[in-house]
Amino acid sequence: DSVYRMFVDTLKGGDFRAREANVYRMAECSLNLIDQAVAQGVPFGREYGGYLNNRSFGGVQVSRTFYARGQTGQQLLLGAYQALMRQVGKKSVQLFSRHEMLDLVTIDGKARGIIVRNLDTGEIERHSAHAVVLATGGYGKIYYLSTLAMGCNGSAIWRAHKKGALMASPSWIQVHPTSLPQSGDYQSKLTLMSESLRNDGRIWVPLKENETRNPNDIPENERDYYLERRYPAFGNLAPRDISSRAAKERIDAGFGIGPLKNAVYLDFSKAIKEQGKEKIKEKYGNLFDMYLKITGYDAYKEPMMISPSAHFSMGGLWVDYELMTTIPGLFALGEANFADHGANRLGANSLLQASVDGYFIAPYTIANYLSNEIHTGKISTDDIEFEKAENHVKQQIESFININGTKTVDFFHKTLGKLLYDYCGLARNEQGLKFAIEEIRKLKQ
Repeated sequence: DSVYRMFVDTLKGGDFRAREANVYRMAECSLNLIDQAVAQGVPFGREYGGYLNNRSFGGVQVSRTFYARGQTGQQLLLGAYQALMRQVGKKSVQLFSRHEMLDLVTIDGKARGIIVRNLDTGEIERHSAHAVVLATGGYGKIYYLSTLAMGCNGSAIWRAHKKGALMASPSWIQVHPTSLPQSGDYQSKLTLMSESLRNDGRIWVPLKENETRNPNDIPENERDYYLERRYPAFGNLAPRDISSRAAKERIDAGFGIGPLKNAVYLDFSKAIKEQGKEKIKEKYGNLFDMYLKITGYDAYKEPMMISPSAHFSMGGLWVDYELMTTIPGLFALGEANFADHGANRLGANSLLQASVDGYFIAPYTIANYLSNEIHTGKISTDDIEFEKAENHVKQQIESFININGTKTVDFFHKTLGKLLYDYCGLARNEQGLKFAIEEIRKLKQ
């Protein structure tokens, strides 16, 4: 493996639509990130001799991803949180938890602060700054069926867009192939099962439509390992968009499994037979335990049930090489910007981009910007622009409270999300897009 090979894999996986300079920089910084995370105490998996272990993720044919069992993202967060709280304890950083950004404040065309709401008290607050950083994630939750938290609705970057920040590639959304299937129409938040499971699990559906037999009773010659059949070079590690689209196609064709016929199987029987249960438990024990607690099924004894759901947005705010948007002083990091993934993200590159942007790029580019801005002195929150922004926010909240509609917020979320998922997500065509546009117009009315 090499920096150049990772660079090419990322470009190719994104259909050559990512910004090459940003991607190459991300690949160059990737090894530094591992050193940074280890220094912060992130417990990466290790081989018997103590060396860091790695494994393959979707869209690549080499093992380059360092991991912490099935909790890599969580462990990276804990490492970052510990470093942050150390600075909070030293009084060099002030933390405002449970606050939601409601508007961006610009003065003379430059980002100079934000209006936020305290979610505990409901109080509206003003915060001024010489630069504003949005590291608020993507907008995948608008697709209804997603692995994301309810807050991942893109509201922060949308408010920046309304202030003049340009968006780029908003139609590119990634659908993850290994989430747990929806239990009922009421459910929108789905549980993500780590993509690492695809290293040893084999994905299949029955050859017979509307199959009702227990999966262990279905013989091999009546199973369709459709990814291995269609994409022999990648097999079950085919890129996420390909794997998810293939799963949805099989489900829509009537070969789905589970109570709602909305899933496919992820089978570990061959891996357990070849490697032994203890080896699989060592690799994925926490994921198997989580699956058992949520579904009541033991993945050591029968295949998991998985389904595709929205997971990551490749589009976002347009940024330059220094991660600054079209509004001077407003920076967008990680999933909030568009730069590094093109039309499709490779497995594990989300954590990589967010970490590289935060640890190795923003500290230099923001400092470079501030070197010419800091002479302006402290920016007062009494400025007329702060007053205008706060009044605008209060008027919006007042109008929302006074709406006497007959439909709930959940109704609009579900209706819009299903339109986007079915017609503007995995597979798109002219007829479906035109239908979705008309339905969205009706919904808006």
